Amino acid sequence: MSVSPTTSIVSTQWLAERLGEPGLRVLDASWYLPSAGRDAPAEYAAGHVPGARFFDLDLASAPGQLPHMLPSEAEFAAYASSLGVSDDSQIIAYDGSGVNLSAPRAWYMFRLFGHDRVAVLDGGMVKWKREGRPLESGAPAPVVGVFHARLDRAGVRSMTEVERALRANQVQVVDMRSPGRFRGSEPEPRPGLRSGHMPGALNLPYAELVSRDGTLLPEPALRARLEQAGLTLDRPVIATCGSGVSACGLLLALHRLGHQGTLYDGAWSEWASRGGAIVPGNG
Repeated sequence: MSVSPTTSIVSTQWLAERLGEPGLRVLDASWYLPSAGRDAPAEYAAGHVPGARFFDLDLASAPGQLPHMLPSEAEFAAYASSLGVSDDSQIIAYDGSGVNLSAPRAWYMFRLFGHDRVAVLDGGMVKWKREGRPLESGAPAPVVGVFHARLDRAGVRSMTEVERALRANQVQVVDMRSPGRFRGSEPEPRPGLRSGHMPGALNLPYAELVSRDGTLLPEPALRARLEQAGLTLDRPVIATCGSGVSACGLLLALHRLGHQGTLYDGAWSEWASRGGAIVPGNG
């Protein structure tokens, strides 16, 4: 049943054929900005993949800090265990966005904390429903797992490291926010944050990494889209966005192509609130 550590996505057919197998843990990792007008927990309760647990991104993040900062090893281990995840679990994460908004964040978090047996459901809940596959409402019976976490700090970058890398032109910093937010022509959804982007950053909106059916672009098209955005796969990549969620869509895409990137966890929420240099307006 398990997928290879090099496998980043699985199909809806793959999952449908394995529902109920021992060791499989399906996580609904849906999350939306308040401006989307969607209630992820309510949507989960109304209908989810049978047996799926709700992976609450806010509860899985460090409390009392910037939005969606990584928790401690102990905090993540406790939360994963509360969802029935154990060290030998095969995890499949999905979301309801249709464009891989938040499931890749759950995927990357588990990988950061030492668990490689994790993949994203290609096309997510939108494709699952469109195909008429089974749904379950309410919440599954509680089950507790035994999960141990060990953070790979090499997969995360701090604000200081990003500033240093930009000054030295050592890496490609890729901002996955919308073009309007990147250019500063649209306001940030989080009140009080300045608009614009980091000097030298590239822009590649996360929603442009998927096909019309919500599945990850085929590898040739994926490579072409990265190249169109100015990325070259022979240089290191730091992915960023508003709060470190949609940035993981790029990390998923890179993994699919056999490459690795790193995450700026503080993202724009930290950069714009803590004095980072900003190219404003349409600069």
